[in-house]
Amino acid sequence: MNNVHLIDHPLLQHSLTRIRDASTSAVEFRRHAAIVAQIMVVEATRNLKMHQEKVITPLGTAAGYIIDQQIVLVPVLRAGISMLFPAKELLPWVPVGFIGLERDERTAIAREYYQKFPAHLPEKLVMILDPMLATGGSLNDTITSLKKKGALNICVICVVAAPEGIGFLQKKHPEVSIYTAAIDSHLNDDRFIIPGLGDFGDRYFGT
Repeated sequence: MNNVHLIDHPLLQHSLTRIRDASTSAVEFRRHAAIVAQIMVVEATRNLKMHQEKVITPLGTAAGYIIDQQIVLVPVLRAGISMLFPAKELLPWVPVGFIGLERDERTAIAREYYQKFPAHLPEKLVMILDPMLATGGSLNDTITSLKKKGALNICVICVVAAPEGIGFLQKKHPEVSIYTAAIDSHLNDDRFIIPGLGDFGDRYFGT
């Protein structure tokens, strides 16, 4: 699938297994979710623009590289917050935008209740953080909102994705890259990912 990056790493697969397990406690779920998120962010930033810079070490001069690309992190509330904290540990200087979307459990349609994005989005790589890509409706709304604000370079980072959601996003936004740790089997009649890991936000926040 074009623009879909399936990330594979032993540490990621170990922690993904732990957060899938229904018996994993909330404390352990949060710990392993952070590991998964950080590995995902590392992979999604693999091709950032860089410029060369010389630095003075205690013993001489060395050639180094500095990130030369502006980035914005946009977690989709509420579950996306779980990915924001580990992402900010890697990218502490990066500004953060927010969009709040609440899914109607009966219709699976998301309702936007909050939006706040940094300025100058056309100049930045916008990294959307949302653990679960199910139908793709929430992410479609997020991408559409960002495009209305001028965003031109957007990628999505999710932990688990359903083929239906991937297909929907590719149809609506074929230029947007999707990074995921797993592509699961399908959506059930309630539009939950199977086998998935349950409601990510509930398990992370203990609600």
